[in-house]
Formats: sequence, structure tokens, C-alpha cells
Amino acid sequence: MKQALGEPEIPLTRLVELPGRGKTRVWERAGPPGAETLMLIHGVAFTAELNWAKVLAPLAGHFRVVAMDLRGHGDGIPAGAPFRLEDCADDIAALAEVLGIGRFIAVGYSMGGIIAQMLYRRHAPLLSGLVLCSTARNVLGSPAEQLAALTLPATAAVLQWNPLLRPMSAEMLGMALIGPVDDPVTAKWAREQLRRTTLGTAISAIQAVCKFTSHTWIDRVDVPAAVVVTTEDRIVPASRQLKLARAIPGATVHEIAADHAVCTTNPQLFVPVLLQACWSVEARGAGQPGAAPIKTAR
Repeated sequence: MKQALGEPEIPLTRLVELPGRGKTRVWERAGPPGAETLMLIHGVAFTAELNWAKVLAPLAGHFRVVAMDLRGHGDGIPAGAPFRLEDCADDIAALAEVLGIGRFIAVGYSMGGIIAQMLYRRHAPLLSGLVLCSTARNVLGSPAEQLAALTLPATAAVLQWNPLLRPMSAEMLGMALIGPVDDPVTAKWAREQLRRTTLGTAISAIQAVCKFTSHTWIDRVDVPAAVVVTTEDRIVPASRQLKLARAIPGATVHEIAADHAVCTTNPQLFVPVLLQACWSVEARGAGQPGAAPIKTAR
């Protein structure tokens, strides 16, 4: 079937059973023989497909690439209540074991970047590096937290009072996180993907994100790290992203003049910077000369 202009290339996907945990949908690209593995972790309300489909092919030119639907998102394991970032980190560790991946670079976007930090905290021996995109040590006082503080308690109360509303999709909330989308094909696809996550799960996930902080331990990260900073971000201010980078020993900074959802809305801008970040981490992990700490890639 001919692919319409602007549609993402369809990756290889399958359902994978995580023993004792459940089934989740996984996207895979084999990459070159012997290539380092990137484990891609998506953001809140998104699916792995929505967050990463447009970048899988270019990444797979250099790396083995794996991405999974997180709990409660898309075809992920049922989330339960409340949504726990720790469970997501443990699911990713379980997936690595099932796929026979000994070590990998965790590449997290937004909430996925927070889960990547949690993954290091709980499963450090699995990680050969961290690439953290559009994320922070915490979102205390950020626009994301202010939105959560103003709207989520009331919305959560309504959902608790009327269980019939819980299966409502996260479409409207997700589109608010994405922001304006100029391409109608991308907008249609994004809405379809966001409908695959319930509003209840998205709200519970945002509440979990707003409670998270790594500021007391992130300075103990001892694997190569890179931080991709979206400098025009409405959700996680660039200043918070830079604080995360400065807190991680030897982390490199790679800037993109774009908003929070550049991974979906402008992948052509996102991919070159993401590749620079991944190459930087890979080189330092292999003991090769890497980029200098807190170097900005433009």
C-alpha cells in the first residue's frame, strides 16, 4: 500500500509477553550487526509509535532500536491505579531480559526521560548510557505542574465520582501537550494515537511525574549522559532541562530550537540532534574521545 505524504514509516511491531507482568507492544529495528541498542521511552499520553515512529528508521541506520508501549498507554500492560513510574522502569528491565539485551542506552522523552532516570536508579547495571530529551530532574513550579495543580485534582475527582468517564481518551489532553500541528496528516495520526490511552491513565501518569524528583541523587550517575534541550518548550522550560544536564557529571547538551513535541511535529529537525546525542554517549561508553562536558550542539 502506498504511503501518504507525511505519514511515518511503519516499523516492525509485535506483542511481547513479559513474564509475570503482561503483554506489551514493542517496535524494533535490527540496526547494523553488533550495533549498540537504544531503548526508546515515550512521553505521557503518547504511544511508542506516536513518539518515535518518525525517527526509528534514521536511528536504525546506526543502532539497534527498541521501543515499547508503557503501562496503560496504547497496547501496553494495564496500568492499574495509581500509575507508578517504578513499574514502568521495571517493565523495561523485564523487556531487556526477554529480548536478551545485556546493556543499552536508555533514550527517554519527557515523562520517558524521568522513567529513564528511574531506570538508572533501579537497574543501573543494565545501562550503558542515558539520553534525556525535553525532561528535567523534577517539574516543580513548571508550567506542567501548574497545569496539573489547577486542573488534575478536580478532573481526577470527577473520574472517581463517575467511573463511566474513566475510559474517555486522552486525545484533548494529549493535543494540548503537543501544541499546534500544521500538517493535517500528522494531526490526524496524533489524534488517533492519543485515543489509544485513557484520560484516567494520562492524569494518573501526570500526577506521578509531578511527584518525581531526582535532585538528591542524579549527580551520582556514572554512565555517559546527554541531554537534548528543546529551547522553546512550553511544558518543561529549557532552564529546567539545563539544570538536569548540569547535575549529571560529564553530561553533554544538545539544543533544538523547538517546542515540546518536536519528535512528532518536526522530526527532520529532531533527528540530527538526537543522533548527535546518541553518538556522544556511545563514544564515551566505548572509551573513545567524546564531546566535552556541557558542550552545546546546534
